[in-house]
Amino acid sequence: MLGCAQPLKPRDGEENVWSGRLALQVEDQASQSFSALFELRGSAQNGGLVLISPLGSRLAQLDWKDGHAQLATGAQEVRTSDSLENLLQDVTGTRIPITTLFSWLQGTQATAPGWEADLSGLAEGRLIARRDNPAPKATLRIALTK
Repeated sequence: MLGCAQPLKPRDGEENVWSGRLALQVEDQASQSFSALFELRGSAQNGGLVLISPLGSRLAQLDWKDGHAQLATGAQEVRTSDSLENLLQDVTGTRIPITTLFSWLQGTQATAPGWEADLSGLAEGRLIARRDNPAPKATLRIALTK
């Protein structure tokens, strides 16, 4: 199912669309992990993220625009916030620099506090980002589909 790192063709009016699989490993006392299929569209200012379980059920859908974000979970719960990263943290269990992720997926080495991204595998559809600070350490792995 995984293939080359070509982004999906954008929907009308959208510049960027990526899909694939993401895995997040958090190294704390419980050593937790999160894995999902995803589709990310739009930009850091206006976009959406759908997370789907490996079995195909929708875990969450995040949409954001004009500084406001909305999270809809598989349990039909809807929450809103001014912080996209806070809502995403509620789903994944740790903070992910979603706004910086857009730059990384476009091949631009951008900075996020505590995170360092390895973009060397992006041409093959692979992105790895690691957070050393603040604790606990975390590793985000993304494999893009065709």
